[in-house]
Amino acid sequence: MAVRPLRALATAGHDIALCVTRPDRRRGRGGAVTPSPVKAAALELGIAVSHSMNDVLEYGVELAVVVAYGRIIPAALLERVPMVNLHFSLLPRWRGAAPVEWAILAGDEETGVCLMKVEEGLDTGPVYARCVVPLSSDIDLASLRDRLVRDGSALLVESLAGGVAGLPAPVPQEGVPTTAPKLTPQDFALHWEQGAVELHRVVRLGRAWTTFRGRRLGILQATPAEAGAGSGSGAGAGAGDVAGAAALPPGMLVGTAVITGHGVLELEEVQPESRAAMAADDWARGVRVSVGERLGSD
Repeated sequence: MAVRPLRALATAGHDIALCVTRPDRRRGRGGAVTPSPVKAAALELGIAVSHSMNDVLEYGVELAVVVAYGRIIPAALLERVPMVNLHFSLLPRWRGAAPVEWAILAGDEETGVCLMKVEEGLDTGPVYARCVVPLSSDIDLASLRDRLVRDGSALLVESLAGGVAGLPAPVPQEGVPTTAPKLTPQDFALHWEQGAVELHRVVRLGRAWTTFRGRRLGILQATPAEAGAGSGSGAGAGAGDVAGAAALPPGMLVGTAVITGHGVLELEEVQPESRAAMAADDWARGVRVSVGERLGSD
């Protein structure tokens, strides 16, 4: 999420002295050492790279721009170097590590980007500028991130067009704060006693999973529906064709439709454990679901 803002600042003609990012990591079966995406972009642009925030002091910078850094910045450093943070929410809503995910999970109707002053507290600083982004009920995490990064990059360049001295006076945050802690793998587990709309929000994050016959089953795409809504499926009953869904146990499979605590969730794309992603119709035909079998009941 930091690559596009970095490129936007460079394109706008700013003198970028240093890029600070996490150390390289070993990835893949071969264990090759891979730089972070923003490091790769910085090197391509001819920008010096460091893995220590304290190195900022050696470059005499006027301003540090923080984007998805993910680490606590020492108070002593903040006292010496002014910093702004591109935060992907409408503060004070969703302070923390996963603001985009929590906006989706909460069913927010809008989100956005704030350019804020970095303070010692967690995303508590006053806001220089912000933009609002509508949040549709079907947008997935990757698409929403892309939109926020695009709009946030434009907001950053516009706000810094006059240099550090041209930044507007920051405005204190107003409203009830909410926190957005980092999500764990268990947060992506689907609990079928919840409603179809709530479960669909988890699916939209891209890492939703459940179990079937004792093995993990990723749920990559799905659509929520009320029973009787009229949708259909080639593998059997569709979400709109499940008669008496309210009387059936949550997690029960009827074709590619899953009974939930409220409504049904029509599976569209799944990924069985140790296999490639596939259409839910093909998966359902292959496993030959027995009457009464349920997801997540192992």
